[in-house]
Amino acid sequence: MAGQQHNGWVNSIFWKPGLQLGRKKCVSYLEETMTALNRYNVYARSCPARQCFERLAERWVVLIIGLLRDGEARRFNEIKRQVDGISQKVLSQKLKQLERDGMIARQVFATMPITVEYQLTSLGLSFADTIELVGQWAESNVEQMLHSQQQYDQRQQAEKSKTP
Repeated sequence: MAGQQHNGWVNSIFWKPGLQLGRKKCVSYLEETMTALNRYNVYARSCPARQCFERLAERWVVLIIGLLRDGEARRFNEIKRQVDGISQKVLSQKLKQLERDGMIARQVFATMPITVEYQLTSLGLSFADTIELVGQWAESNVEQMLHSQQQYDQRQQAEKSKTP
């Protein structure tokens, strides 16, 4: 009976064989579930989820996590070489932030000189899949975006030349 209509409610998501829920219990369950889901709101300035979102949306963070998405441990200089344009200072800061956030693990080896490797944690790996999709989207749509930018710039230039 999954998907059965009951008083305007579709209970296919919450239905379990042999479970009889009245409308009041369904509403109560939905309210409890939605309250749990909505306790964080990335659109609210002071929400911790917003701070997490802002951290993960940073350019260098996305590139570092994207690079480490294969699960292989990498040394600092290897990451620096592969993330073109990042400074040593910024890379160091971002790696510390990501370690603090639980996204990467830092392992120190007692060698001479000391060897340090960075690897995504399971939390970081779960986010890396999303980054991979965003990266694929960007690569697939870059030409369309560049074309749109060129058209926009031409319209702006034409409007500037019309105004006295």
